[in-house]
Amino acid sequence: MKVEGRCSQWLRNYLITMMKIQSLVRLWSSLFCTSTLLLLRVHSHSEYLIGLGSYDITGPAADVNMMGYADMEQVASGIHFRLRARTFIVSDPQGKRVVFVNIDACMASQIVTLKVIERLKARYGDLYTEKNVGISGIHTHAGPGGYLQYVVYIVTSLGFVRQSFDALVDGIENSIIQAHDNLRPGSIFLNNGELLDAGVNRSPSAYLNNPSEERSKHKYDTDKEMTLLKFVDDQWGPVGSFNWFATHGTSMSRTNSLISGDNKGVAARLMEDWFEQNTTESEELISDEIPRRVSSIIGNHQDSHEELLELASYFESQPGRPATRISSSARRVRSALRKADKPGFVSAFCQTNCGDVSPNVLGASCLDTGLPCDFNHSTCGGRNELCYGRGPGYPDEFESTRIIGERQFKKALDLFNEASEQLQGKVDYRQVYVDFSRLNVTLSREDGSSEVVKTCPAAMGFSFAAGTTDGPGAFDFTQGDNKGNPFWRMVRDVLKTPHKKQRDCHYPKPILLDTGEMTKPYAWAPSILSLQILRIGQLFILSVPGEFTTMAGRRLREAVKTQLKSSGDKELSGEIHVVIAGLANGYSQYVTTFEEYQEQRYEGASTLFGPHTLSGYIQEFKKLSKSLVLGRSVQPGPQPPDLLHKQLSFLTPVVMDTTPAGDSFGDVISDVPKNLSLRRGSDQVVTVVFRSACPRNDLMTEGTFALVERLEDKEKTWTPVYDDDDLCLRFKWSRPKKFSSRSQATIEWRIPESASPGVYRITHFGAAKKLFGSVQHFTGSSSAFVVT
Repeated sequence: MKVEGRCSQWLRNYLITMMKIQSLVRLWSSLFCTSTLLLLRVHSHSEYLIGLGSYDITGPAADVNMMGYADMEQVASGIHFRLRARTFIVSDPQGKRVVFVNIDACMASQIVTLKVIERLKARYGDLYTEKNVGISGIHTHAGPGGYLQYVVYIVTSLGFVRQSFDALVDGIENSIIQAHDNLRPGSIFLNNGELLDAGVNRSPSAYLNNPSEERSKHKYDTDKEMTLLKFVDDQWGPVGSFNWFATHGTSMSRTNSLISGDNKGVAARLMEDWFEQNTTESEELISDEIPRRVSSIIGNHQDSHEELLELASYFESQPGRPATRISSSARRVRSALRKADKPGFVSAFCQTNCGDVSPNVLGASCLDTGLPCDFNHSTCGGRNELCYGRGPGYPDEFESTRIIGERQFKKALDLFNEASEQLQGKVDYRQVYVDFSRLNVTLSREDGSSEVVKTCPAAMGFSFAAGTTDGPGAFDFTQGDNKGNPFWRMVRDVLKTPHKKQRDCHYPKPILLDTGEMTKPYAWAPSILSLQILRIGQLFILSVPGEFTTMAGRRLREAVKTQLKSSGDKELSGEIHVVIAGLANGYSQYVTTFEEYQEQRYEGASTLFGPHTLSGYIQEFKKLSKSLVLGRSVQPGPQPPDLLHKQLSFLTPVVMDTTPAGDSFGDVISDVPKNLSLRRGSDQVVTVVFRSACPRNDLMTEGTFALVERLEDKEKTWTPVYDDDDLCLRFKWSRPKKFSSRSQATIEWRIPESASPGVYRITHFGAAKKLFGSVQHFTGSSSAFVVT
């Protein structure tokens, strides 16, 4: 009986154990199946391979004229924050792929684009060509110039600037290489929404000349919609965002001399820092606040104020000393933040049809009276020099830049967090070169008949020289001038007298510069332009080499959308999105509507190819759209010229750098006061001045000229917390005289509210050139000070 009881108990335990095992097996199988289904679900939703990249394109921060305002007095002399090329690549399973590069530059350059494509072909063969690579500029007016190949765009920069050109070509290529190397399965989501307070129409009188029935279809006289793409890696989650929104890069005025990405660059810096901060603190994106930056992530000092002052007193300014080239790059803040095994988050704020859109949202006023400028001509007492647009931070242009950038950042963040429409479908592209100097354009009449007109060789009107309310011109030019004056005609005729056919073609534009027919020492203006469509599912990106006004952009988008919808393609039966990527693959100034052209304000006078320019664009883009949907190839068109070998430069090279006898490069000239203690966010500025050398000796690409470091109490080491890519830190460079070999660097730190209490110092990196060409790097640091 005992044996039978033991056997029965053993059997019962055995059966119970087996049942538990079976339950565990079933549970494990269920979890395995669920996990597998989830994985399959994730990968089944991964329509594409996606890759993003970013690289420094800041360029020379000294001596070089800035591109945008055409003001010879606006010469770079430091850095507000750095410029970058940001790239996304999207590839579909069939192997077609598109590349889009957003550059923190005034505009794309035809010669830069040509040379980038040459390098890509040498590296990847025909994988990346002019057909599927689009390069678009954000239109900052605070970047180094001299990188375009046509004479009219490099006059104020004293010709071609090789350093500006090389920085762009190298940076764009490297950003594309990064994106290519980062290609992984992922998804793309699209969202759009209205941003109402980041742009106003700076030529409302021209806009009002558009048909009233057309204007009545739109609530505003500028486009308020932002369109955003959210890129999500299957493994890493969100890895980037690109958006398009129309507002000029003119928050920074023509008196500014610090390199800056203007409002769109600010927005990109805020967005990338927000993501890095939130994923550093937590893998969940939970905050929608303005990023606090890295110094607030590092643990706070617990020392008393007196202890911090005593600690700071031990660290006096260090004499300038030799350094290596990598010293600056190694100390760069964002290099330390990124995870080696995870791609950095890339956020680009791209430009679209911004031609008549100003970020100076308080409107244009006269500097002398404070009254509004003349509505039709933007003048004050008949002259344009005193009529200026005012940004929301007026009179502080840095504050205006920050505010307009922050507004774009906040809207982009909302769209990013709520993006749910997934892009699905083909990846494809079409590109063609078109000669706009004599393009036949067929216009449809209301009675059903048609008329063939022509575009014209490029020419600029008198009102071009009047400038805009973002940057008025000089002398007695005014906007809205359709007559010109005898004196300036006489000056014009010294260069080139336009013939009657050219004058008639451009009518009612009075020609000031007949650039399309000026060829000495080489072409003054482009005639062959690249037109391109990039498709990702239901999104179509139109790459245009100019600045379309609000209504011109609306007409182009609507024409392309109608063409796509009428194709009968079932994939396009639902909602489709058409965005314009402005200032892309080259530059040919402005594009207005025919009606706006009649008003001859700045934008009309800068519409190079005459009154039918927009109609020419619409005609050619409709052809491209049709070929794209029908899967037909297109003829490449006439090739643009490569004028690199003809470029002339009159910019004086750096001969040598020197210091006073007994001084060294990197020595502190003006230090922080002894026992300095400052409160965070109190609008106080720490300023340190160093013996320095010309920044053109080494651009410090992916490095920094300026650094704020904080003392780590336990390790007694200095940790980088801010560099010259931060909005709160400004690097300023100056010479005592124009051709002096001596120079100094002034570093200003505006202590943000987010800075952690502790002991800080300011450090400068530079490179000095000897008489016979060798360059030696150096560094120096200030005395320590306390932040509470």
